[in-house]
Amino acid sequence: MKPEEININHREVRKHLNEKLDTEFQQFLIMWDIDEMSKRMCMSKSFLEREFLHDPRMRLLERRKEKGKRYWFYEQSLEVMKEIMDGW
Repeated sequence: MKPEEININHREVRKHLNEKLDTEFQQFLIMWDIDEMSKRMCMSKSFLEREFLHDPRMRLLERRKEKGKRYWFYEQSLEVMKEIMDGW
């Protein structure tokens, strides 16, 4: 390798940037829906429903108007999801 050449691991750069973006995004995220939850947690909606959203702790955090879209407070629901996973 010549002194002026620089090898860049694009995969690592992309991973680092995504982590930084996620961190910044989380600072502004107040609530999330099942679509965002599925995307961020890398889990299917059916798995989320079955393993997390029917849990009484998550139901307490759920917000929705009558027959409307469901939302959960981000920080609180993330903590509950960690608790649920710790019990697996």
